Amino acid sequence: MMTGSDSPQEKNAKGEETIEHLERAPADLTPSETEKGHTPVRVASNVPVIHDKMSWKFFGIVLCMSFLWIGSQIPLYLFGSVLPIIYQDVGGVDRYTWFVIGYLIPNAALCPFVGALSDLWGRQKVAIVGQLFLILGPIVTATAHTMNIAIAGQVFSGLGAGLNELIALAGMAEVVPVKDRGKWVGFIVLTILPFCPSVLYAQLIAKESNWRYNGIFVGVWNFVGLLLCIFCYHDPPRLTSEYTAKDVLRQVDYIGGLLSTIGVTCFMMGLQWGASQYPWGSAHNVAPFVVGVVLIIAFFVWEGWFAPYPMAPKGLFSKSKKTMTFILLITFFSGGNYFVMLLFWPTQVYNVYGDDPVGIGIRSLPVGFGIIAGAAICLILIPITQGRVKALMIFFTALMTAGTGAISVSNPDNLNTMYAIVTISAIGVGGVIIPSSIIAQIACPDDLLATITAITLAIRYIGGAIGFAVYANLFFRKFTEYATDTVAIKTIVLQGIVAPTELPLIAHMVELVGNARFAELKEIMANSPAVLRRDAYPIIIRAAQEAFALAYRFPYWISIAFGSICFILSFFVEDIGTLLTNQVAAPV
Repeated sequence: MMTGSDSPQEKNAKGEETIEHLERAPADLTPSETEKGHTPVRVASNVPVIHDKMSWKFFGIVLCMSFLWIGSQIPLYLFGSVLPIIYQDVGGVDRYTWFVIGYLIPNAALCPFVGALSDLWGRQKVAIVGQLFLILGPIVTATAHTMNIAIAGQVFSGLGAGLNELIALAGMAEVVPVKDRGKWVGFIVLTILPFCPSVLYAQLIAKESNWRYNGIFVGVWNFVGLLLCIFCYHDPPRLTSEYTAKDVLRQVDYIGGLLSTIGVTCFMMGLQWGASQYPWGSAHNVAPFVVGVVLIIAFFVWEGWFAPYPMAPKGLFSKSKKTMTFILLITFFSGGNYFVMLLFWPTQVYNVYGDDPVGIGIRSLPVGFGIIAGAAICLILIPITQGRVKALMIFFTALMTAGTGAISVSNPDNLNTMYAIVTISAIGVGGVIIPSSIIAQIACPDDLLATITAITLAIRYIGGAIGFAVYANLFFRKFTEYATDTVAIKTIVLQGIVAPTELPLIAHMVELVGNARFAELKEIMANSPAVLRRDAYPIIIRAAQEAFALAYRFPYWISIAFGSICFILSFFVEDIGTLLTNQVAAPV
C-alpha cells in the first residue's frame, strides 16, 4: 500500500524506475491544461495499489469493450454485405450509396464530441446511449420498406457507432500501461475475428430467411453489450471543482463541428446526385458541391486561426509533432483504400462471379481475415521492433497500394487468382488502418487520449466516405457506358435476342441487370413476345458480368492515388521507441 506522500514512480536500489499503478486517475488534472500548453502537477491520492494481472473486474471491462467494438462495426458489415438484396427488395438503387454514407457521416461527425460528452456524463452513460442507438438503428433498417427509411436506420446506427467505437478503443487504452496499449487495443480489435465471415453470415441469413433478420442479430448483440455496459463498466468521474461542466461546454468546438459536418455532407450530396439522380452540371449537384467545398475550406481556416479550442489542440503534438502530423494524414488517406475493399469487393463478387450466397460469402473471406491479420502482424511488430514504425508503415502502405490496385485485374474467369490478390491487399490495408490509430495514441499526451482516438476515427471515416463517393460515382458512370455497349448493343441486339426496334424493352432489360433484379429479367425472357431467343438468359448474364468487371477497375485504379500518398507520407513518420513506457493513463 502507498501512503499519501508516496510518489507513484520511485527509484529502487539500483537507481531504476519502478512503476506503481493507482486505483484512480488523479482528479486534479483537467484536460484543458495540456491543450493550453501548461504542465500540470499531479497529486497522488491515498489509493490502493493494483497489479498488472487479470482480475474479474478487469475481465468484465475487456468483455464490455469487446462487445462495444463489435457492436459498432457489424451494422455496416452485415447490412453492407447484402446491399444488392436490400435494393432489390425496397428499391432505391439510385440512392443506395447513401445507405453507406448515411452511416459514415454521423459516425465521423460525432467522434470529436465524444470526449466532451464523456467528461460531462462519464464514458459509461455515453456508451449506454450509443448502445440504445445501435439497437434502434438496426430495427428501423430491418423494418424499412423504402430505401429512405433504411438510410434513416443507418444514420441512427452511425450515431451509436460514433460513440461506442471510440469508447471501446480509448476506454481500453487508458486502463493499461502505454507500452501495452498496442497489445490490449489490438486484442479488442481482434475480437472481431469471428465476424470476419460477416458477408457469409449475412448472405446465409438472407438465403435461409430474409435479409431483415440481420437487423435482429445486430440488435440482440448490442442489447447484450448494453447489459455489460451497465453492470461491468464504471469509469471514474472526470468533473472536479477545477474542471466543471461549464468548462467542458466552453471548450467544445461547435462552429468547427458544424462547418465540417455540413461541409462534408454537402460535398457528398454534390458528388452522389451528379452520379445517378441528376445530370452533371445541374443545380442539384453543382450547388451542394460548391457549398461543401467552401464550408470545408472555412473549417480549416477556422481551426487554424480562429478556434479558441480547436478539434486538434496544440497539445496533441507536444510529444511527437512530426509523427503525429504524418500519421494523421496517413489515417485520412488510407480510409479510401479501406472502404474500396470493405464495400466494393462484396458487391463485386456478387455482380461478377455469381449470386450464390455461399459463394459470395466464401469469396469475401480474404477481406475480413486479411485485414485482421495485417492489423495483428503490424501491432505485434511495433513492440518487437522497439517502435520502428517508419519501416512498418512504408512496408504496409506499399502492400496496401499495390494490392488494392491489382484487384483491378478481376474478370469473370480468374477467381482463383483474385483470392491471392485480395488477401495480400487486405493484409496491407489491415497493417495501416488500425496500427496508425495506435501509433497516434502512443504519440499523444495521456490527457488527450480520447481526443486523438476520436480524431483518427473521424478522419478515417471522412477519408473513406469521400473515397467511396468518388468510387461509386465513377463506377456508376462507367458501368452505364459498358452496359450500353456490351449488354445492350453487342449482346441483346447483335446476337438477335431482342429486335433492335424494341429500344424501351432493351433499356429496361439493361436496367434490370444493373439493379440485380434477375428474377424480373427471367420473367421477361420467358413471357415477353418481343424476346426472340428465350434461352439467352445466361448469355445476357455473362455479358453483364463482363461489363461489371470493366467498370469495377476504376475504383481500384483511383485507390492507387490514395495509397501512393500514404506511401510517400510514411517516409516522414518518426520511430516511437522512446515513447513506449510503463505509464498508465487511467488505471482500473
